[in-house]
Amino acid sequence: MGLANAAAKAEATGQEAPPRVTLTTTAGELIIELFPDKAPASVANFLDLVESGFYEGLVFHRVIAGFMIQTGGYDGALEYRTPPRQVVNESSNGLANRRWSVAMARHADPNSAGAQFYINMVDNHYLDATDEGPGYTVFGELVAGFDVAEDIELTDTGTRSGMADVPLAHVMVLKAERTP
Repeated sequence: MGLANAAAKAEATGQEAPPRVTLTTTAGELIIELFPDKAPASVANFLDLVESGFYEGLVFHRVIAGFMIQTGGYDGALEYRTPPRQVVNESSNGLANRRWSVAMARHADPNSAGAQFYINMVDNHYLDATDEGPGYTVFGELVAGFDVAEDIELTDTGTRSGMADVPLAHVMVLKAERTP
């Protein structure tokens, strides 16, 4: 059974459904289902940022067709928004960087994820944890808004403020909220 069916399974067994977050963007809505049982620190951090309004006004600042779309770090002026904390890497949780999965972006330090996250637009298994080292923590999955994600993926990009792969027309997060 795929991760997207987790809510149906939870309902059938009387368990609480996994939390979901709706990102309302200038391109449309994206709905992400979260997996706190697999990535508790990442999910708790993400929900805290959502509830604090951290993501509102940020743009998709890194978009690479045939790879992923990323947000959570820069506002419309491409000014960096510093996250309040970093979270421990949970990439050995058994979840893979496959199409539509949502994962934490990070620097070379495996425990440097803070607020930036990306949606995998294709299977990117080379980003998964291996015996040789940690990967990128998958903590959720896109369950609605696939067409919106694909529209963002195919937007024209260029270099802005010294950053490559930035959409030429901003795709902004207008609102991020936990979905009942």
